[in-house]
Amino acid sequence: MNGMTEQLRVEIHRSVAQALAEDIGPGDYTAQLIAAGSSARGRVVTRQDAVLAGSQWFDAAFRMLDPEASVIWHVRDGERIAPGQVLCEIFAQAQALLTAERTALNFLQLLSGTATITASYVAAVAGTRADIVDTRKTLPGLRLAQKYAVSVAGGVNHRIGLYDGVLIKENHIIAAGGIAQAMQRAQSLAPSNVFIEIEVENLAELEEALACGAKMVLLDNMSLEDMREAVRINAGRAKLEASGGVSLERVRAIAETGVDRISIGALTKDVAAIDLSLRHIEA
Repeated sequence: MNGMTEQLRVEIHRSVAQALAEDIGPGDYTAQLIAAGSSARGRVVTRQDAVLAGSQWFDAAFRMLDPEASVIWHVRDGERIAPGQVLCEIFAQAQALLTAERTALNFLQLLSGTATITASYVAAVAGTRADIVDTRKTLPGLRLAQKYAVSVAGGVNHRIGLYDGVLIKENHIIAAGGIAQAMQRAQSLAPSNVFIEIEVENLAELEEALACGAKMVLLDNMSLEDMREAVRINAGRAKLEASGGVSLERVRAIAETGVDRISIGALTKDVAAIDLSLRHIEA
């Protein structure tokens, strides 16, 4: 999702418009202290090491209030940034710059936080076959934005929602009457462009899922030893995804078991905003 698709353009407009509306309400009275029509400029500086993401959301916040606003970027999404580095310069009407500032920074700080933690996990598994994969544990209303940030940092997007992938979990298996029944039902229902993945909790369930034709299997909270054995049993028949109990300290060991994917909810759920500052300069 690191390309600018039409879906992403629509999502940027929606999320930024909503964020501005909740902040401005009936009007920004403080910004009205500044003479209408006056110009201003500013620059964004980072105070910490990070990976940049969210520049399009940042730009949109200013341009929705001032269509002539100009943002000149010195770095691109996905690139590393260092303390004291000037990331961009903004030229806009003074009232628009002051009103949009917090919304613009909120997006840039949050999405850069998502990209930064993702890049740390990607670096930790470098040289293995494992991809770092996100989940649906995203902040409500910001799923596409956060999945974009994951992708520009080298991570891989899992399904976007419930509509573009089938993930058969424990409760689904119980309700369906077992692994075989759940797999058969999913295979009969899912369109050809929707992948089917099934969660297993032990090696016996893995063997049953493979016997049912599973092409993607989630290994839920398995030990390193069991993951290595799962890779041996699988013998390349299905994509194996490790999930549960993943930390930055442990992710390398998980990758070295030979699994294909490691899904991590913390990429989008436990995000620390990056420390950025927008400094105003006289026009």
